Order: sequence, then C-alpha cells, then structure tokens
Amino acid sequence: MNVWKKRPSVAFVVAMLALFVALGGTAGAVVTAAVPLAKRALVADNAKKLGGLTAKQVAAAGAAASSQVPGPASSAAGLVSVKSAAASIGANDAASFTATCDSGQKATGGGFSSSGGLVAMLSSAPTADGSGWTVLVGDLTGSGSSGSAYAVCLK
Repeated sequence: MNVWKKRPSVAFVVAMLALFVALGGTAGAVVTAAVPLAKRALVADNAKKLGGLTAKQVAAAGAAASSQVPGPASSAAGLVSVKSAAASIGANDAASFTATCDSGQKATGGGFSSSGGLVAMLSSAPTADGSGWTVLVGDLTGSGSSGSAYAVCLK
C-alpha cells in the first residue's frame, strides 16, 4: 500500500493548522516588539549625535551659527584684500619694499607691479610675522623705475 495516496487524517490537518497559527503568532509578536525597540534605538543614537537637542533646537543653533561662519566660496571675496606700497628705484639700483596687511590679517602672496621702466624682481617672500609681503626689485633701465609692491591679505 502506498502512503502518499492516502488522504491526511483530520487530526493531522488540525495539528498542522495549529502549528502554523502558533508560528505566525510568534513571528507577529517578534515583529511588533522589535519595531518599536528599533525605533527607540535609532532615536537614542541620533540623540547622542545631536547632543540631546531636538530638531527645532538644532535648526535654531544652525541659523545662529550661519551668521557667524564665513559663507561659501562665492562670498570669499569679502575675506581677501590687496594692500600696496608705492616704490621708486634709482637708476641701476635695487631696493626692498614691503606692503603690510591690516591688523589681524595674514599675507598669502604678493609681488611687484611696475608702472614705469624695466625691473627685475629678485626676491619675493612674506615678512617674518606673516603680516606683510616683501619684494626686492632691481632697475634694469639705467634711468630709474617706479611701481608698487603689493600683498594679498586674508582675514
């Protein structure tokens, strides 16, 4: 006699139904218990990241901080200024000139711009304290030259 051709008994069907109901209830209980627990863990983790502040407090702090922090690169022009110092060099002579930044600013670059005559810039470097830029310029015309030393300053 082949076992597979027999129909399952009523007791077997009831037992299988009870098993599936029991497993379904357990799975449902696990999901309903785990979801709120996971949400609480996520909120607690975010609270640690935000220092215990609410979303409104973070937004208010961000708005206050944005007025104190320099803006994006498009507003960097307000952070940079160029200072210059007039320079005049005698015939076949060399001289050193320094352009100084405003108080609290640092020089990030500099150079020399000639307004008359042919000159050679022999050296170019920041001052020892970084508050200005010094250039050593030599006259090549034999009749004297003029121009200006400049410093690019950063606030």
